[in-house]
Parts: sequence; structure tokens; C-alpha cells
Amino acid sequence: MKLIAAVICGFCLDLLLADPAWMPHPVVYMGKAISALERFLRPLLPRTPEGELWGGALLAAALPLGTLVLTAGVCALAERVHPALGFAVQVLWCWQALALRGLEMESKNVYRELHRGDLPAARKAVSRIVGRDTQNLTAEGVTKAAVETVAENFSDGVAAPLLYMLLGGAPLALVYKSVNTMDSMVGYKNDRYLYFGRTAAKLDDLANYIPSRLAALFWIAAAGLTGGNIKNAWRIWRRDRRNHASPNSAQTESACAGALGIQLAGPASYFGKVYDKPTIGDALRPVEPEDILRADRMLYAAGLLALLVGAGIRAAVVLGLGA
Repeated sequence: MKLIAAVICGFCLDLLLADPAWMPHPVVYMGKAISALERFLRPLLPRTPEGELWGGALLAAALPLGTLVLTAGVCALAERVHPALGFAVQVLWCWQALALRGLEMESKNVYRELHRGDLPAARKAVSRIVGRDTQNLTAEGVTKAAVETVAENFSDGVAAPLLYMLLGGAPLALVYKSVNTMDSMVGYKNDRYLYFGRTAAKLDDLANYIPSRLAALFWIAAAGLTGGNIKNAWRIWRRDRRNHASPNSAQTESACAGALGIQLAGPASYFGKVYDKPTIGDALRPVEPEDILRADRMLYAAGLLALLVGAGIRAAVVLGLGA
């Protein structure tokens, strides 16, 4: 039950404070570790596809294992010093593993610039939360990018961390964040990372496989609680959840598109190259900036549902074992 309390406290801190800029964040140090490991490994291995695959596999093993050993060790040491300190460390890292409020804040910044009619500022705002090229996006393109990011990142920024912290506390949640961070840094299919980043990308696919599908179900339920079209969310999820190169990314995007009655995805530019991605959803109406706010409402509702259901199941298991 102590773990459940730590998760709930961490969730509440995320809602209240998001990620303060002044506070050191584990993901920043994970990013530095990834860069350092890449610089260390690349010169040691042959510059061949096989060599890069081996180097990437070593990176994909070293960072999660190192994260687990370090964070579990700190939690155990803090608990030995005093139970209150152990609880505080768990709460802190549960808080930092979540990104619900930060995602809502960043997407709302995009909405404000669109509402003001400042397209260049809206492009700049959305560039903070998407990986695609944004300099030539239309207002509709900016809006779609923001909505897609809110939906997709509900899975890896809220639902997946919650699942892993309820299973194994803050250490397991941070192991998940290390995998997710590796994928965001080296999991690209470009010349530099086609082979070196392959293991990290596959590991991220595996880590998100179950959470992304649970996240989609929570999002569909949230649509019904926030005025979205729950029946269409279910229909489009069933139809379009595989319309992405990743086995996971279209899960929540399709549920969101169906709930809003809009079409998402489609061709997008990355690093100057246009990729002809399939569309998700039906264009029952034009996309509009208010769709960002609607997606944010579903984000909050889905997050609270995930917390309540997850904590409830964990409590039932703990109490059942205690009996």
C-alpha cells in the first residue's frame, strides 16, 4: 500500500507542478549517458552494419540495467536510512517519470499562438513537442501535430510509466524512461542510426506494446466522459490502430481521431525528407485549434482513469495476498 501512496503522491505533484525547470531531471542525465556511451562504443567496433548492431545492442543493455541498479540501490539505501526518506525518493521519481501536466502545458502554448493568429510562433511552440519538421506547417498542420502528440504521448508519458511504477515502483518506471529516451535519441531509420539504433527501437516497441493498448482503451473511455464520440473512437481504433510504422504509436492516435471526428497523421517531413504515412481517422469535419483543448481534456480524464484503475488493481492484489 505504501507504493500505491507514493504513486498517487507523484501523480498529484505532476498535476500541481509539472517539471520545474530548476529541478534536475533523470531523463536529462539519461540523455547524457546515452551520448557518452555512443561516443565510447562507436570507435571500439567495426564500421559495418554488424558492428553497429552490436554497439547499439550494448547500449540498449547497459543503460536500462545501469538505471535499474542505480535507482533500486538509492531507493534501498534511502529506506534503510529512514522509511520516510525511502518514501520521499519513491514519490520524487514517480513524479518525474510522469509528464501529464507538462504535455498539457506545452500543447496549450500551441493553442494560444494559433488563437492569436501567430503561425510562426505556433510552429515554434509545436516544434518543442514533435520530432517532425515544423517550419512549413500550415495552421491545420500545427494543430494536427499538437493533437497527435498529446494522444501518442499519453501512452509513453502517462500510461506506461504508471503501469511500470505500479508493478515495480519508481526504479522500474525509470528503467522504462531510459528505454523511451534511448528510442527518442537513437531509434531513427537514418544513415547514422539505421543499425546502431535498431535494438533500442525494438526494445521500446516491446516495452510499449501492452501499455499503448491499455492507453487506447483508457482514451476511449475518457472520450465518453468528456463529450467525445466514444462509439467512433472505438470504431476508428479498431480500424486504424495499425496505421503506423510503429506497432504502438497509432493506438492512442486512432482513438483520439475517432473521438474528435477528425483525420490525423498522413505525410510528414522529418530532417528534410517527406514520408508518406497513412492517415488515421475520417475527416468528418475540419481540424480546428479547439481540438487541442478537447484532446487535453481527454488526456486528463484518461490519466485519472489509468491511475484509479491501476491503483485499484494493485490494492486488490496486495490485500488478496495479505489475506
